[in-house]
Amino acid sequence: MPTSTQQPQPPRQDLNKTVELFLQYLTVQRRLSPNTVSSYGSDLRFFIAYLHKKRIKTLEKITTRQIRAFFVDSHERDISSRSNRRRLAALRGFFEFLIQQGLLAKNPTSDIDAPKFGSSLPDVLSVAEVEQLLTIPAQKTPLIQRNYAMLHLLYATGMRVSELVNLPLNSCSISSGHVRVLGKGNKERMIPFNQTAGGKIQEYLDRSRPSLLKNRPSPHLFVTNRGKAMTRNRFWQIMRELAIQGGISKKVSPHTLRHSFATHLLAGGADLRSVQLMLGHSDISTTQIYTHLDNSRLKEVHQRFHPRG
Repeated sequence: MPTSTQQPQPPRQDLNKTVELFLQYLTVQRRLSPNTVSSYGSDLRFFIAYLHKKRIKTLEKITTRQIRAFFVDSHERDISSRSNRRRLAALRGFFEFLIQQGLLAKNPTSDIDAPKFGSSLPDVLSVAEVEQLLTIPAQKTPLIQRNYAMLHLLYATGMRVSELVNLPLNSCSISSGHVRVLGKGNKERMIPFNQTAGGKIQEYLDRSRPSLLKNRPSPHLFVTNRGKAMTRNRFWQIMRELAIQGGISKKVSPHTLRHSFATHLLAGGADLRSVQLMLGHSDISTTQIYTHLDNSRLKEVHQRFHPRG
């Protein structure tokens, strides 16, 4: 009998199970941060939810055409190009993992280009607006002292909000004015902070943290009134409320203070490499966007005030 030349097909696989395998791989083998793994999971589950609506529930039924249709659908739902670019990166990594595991023969994203998006510059606050935001009210409850200690430290260091809310109690040295941060990829860095921020943190440690903990132990520097670490979303909500109370009309988020930190440092003459180290950017090109931001502001000032601008 003639021998068949047809290649053996990978076994049928449930989509949700393969996503869980991939997330375990990212956690155990790649040792990515919980936030990064969570982002991958959200993007992939969003894609799977779309496939289920199309009655596609197994790997072998996913085609390049369907993935293109998914991104068209995302665009029509006003999903930003940046978010779609991130989703495509998640899908590429997912399918490459499945190929390595022998669960898929070909990557259906290999012929799909990343969505284009403009180099939109991040929002920043002026120095005056930062002062408005950081001005603590006369009433100083334990929660208010905690919130403003977090704000001061965030602006003083430019750390990510996920790094801020997860800071261990022993990570902050007020005497030396440094905080030890464990960033993306479990990379540790030391960031200096000023005396003002140090004073707010010390006041919080002396007066507010014991009141919030009520004799309960906690390894976290900043705690809720339940003695737990704060979530990123809750701190975002707090910042939004404090910005409104401070009379700031701009949309303010933890990223806004991080962007403001970098922009103000560079505008004041700091070198790009130092800012990169403090922000925890692995690639200096990521930090360079703040030089573009500063240049755009200089151009705006020039056009506004120069007699021939």
